[in-house]
Amino acid sequence: MIAPELGIIRPGMVVLCGDSHTTTYGALGALGFGIGTSEVEHVLATQTLVYRVAGNMRIVVDGLLGRGITSKDLVLHIIARIGAQGARGCAVEYAGQAIDALSAEARMTLCNMTVEAGARAALIAPDRTTLDYVRGKVRDLDARALEAACDAWSQLRSDDDARFEAEHQFDASSVAPYVTWGTSPDQAMPVDGRIPEEQSGSGPDAATLRKALDYIGLPAGAAIEGTPIDRVFIGSCTNARLEDLRAAAEVVRGRKVAPTVRAMVVPGSGMVRDEAEREGTAQILIEAGFEWRQPGCSMCLAMNDDVLAPGERCASTTNRNFEGRQGRGSKTHLMSPAMAAAAAIAGRIVDLRKAFAHD
Repeated sequence: MIAPELGIIRPGMVVLCGDSHTTTYGALGALGFGIGTSEVEHVLATQTLVYRVAGNMRIVVDGLLGRGITSKDLVLHIIARIGAQGARGCAVEYAGQAIDALSAEARMTLCNMTVEAGARAALIAPDRTTLDYVRGKVRDLDARALEAACDAWSQLRSDDDARFEAEHQFDASSVAPYVTWGTSPDQAMPVDGRIPEEQSGSGPDAATLRKALDYIGLPAGAAIEGTPIDRVFIGSCTNARLEDLRAAAEVVRGRKVAPTVRAMVVPGSGMVRDEAEREGTAQILIEAGFEWRQPGCSMCLAMNDDVLAPGERCASTTNRNFEGRQGRGSKTHLMSPAMAAAAAIAGRIVDLRKAFAHD
């Protein structure tokens, strides 16, 4: 999160990092991907990397997202449809009316989580939204150099007749608030849906489903809406930007966190934390009963003391709901910041559209 805020990430760059969610930078037209520790050593020593060429995939999302529906809901919808290996080995390009309408921060959430579908990178062609964001962050170029760079960056897009090895199309208007029900990001569904029924047989899909249901502790066929939660975590490189905190604050304004819930907000960077405090967003969250924490990874991966106790169920804005990710025996439900904030107030997983329909 810090590199884009400092104007370090720019269209056309190749960015390597020892974190799989480096795909985030594709939101700004940079080719970002994660590498292993031995590869990091190689890059630092030689500034080169031996790397297998990625496949290519295009995901077109037309239409517009409904009120209260975010890029987090969209990406969970996509991953649930194509699967955790649906983009395996590919660099994914996003396009379409819905993508054009997203803010730069929302695009970062989308590209961040594309790795959860097996993608090696995610890209969105630079447009006015991209250039306006980068213009506002870059500090080492004078006005003339920056405008020349923007002219060059605006040319970084696929040809009109480009062919992709795989293509998918989605309608943004059909996307609902999404929640994960299992132990993989692709095990997700609309909040008003029902948990899948167990499959008969002994195949790998049936075994995976049974294992996920057993771990998460929810009955097959039940509604996920109304599931009680113990904790709420708003944070991580997926959803801890200023836009995310504002969305959560709008939901909790004038309300209080349920007495059965411990809720916390961990801003994604010091810059985000400072701005949220200056504009009053932090105060709204604090008055509602959220813990206001220092920036960091925190409970995204059970770092330091930010760990769920065995059996605790958490509404989380993070990117992974793997077994034990937030603590041994913990149960994680991924969702958007607005949905997590609504769960904190209600003490259970709720449909934001119905819970606060009068707002």
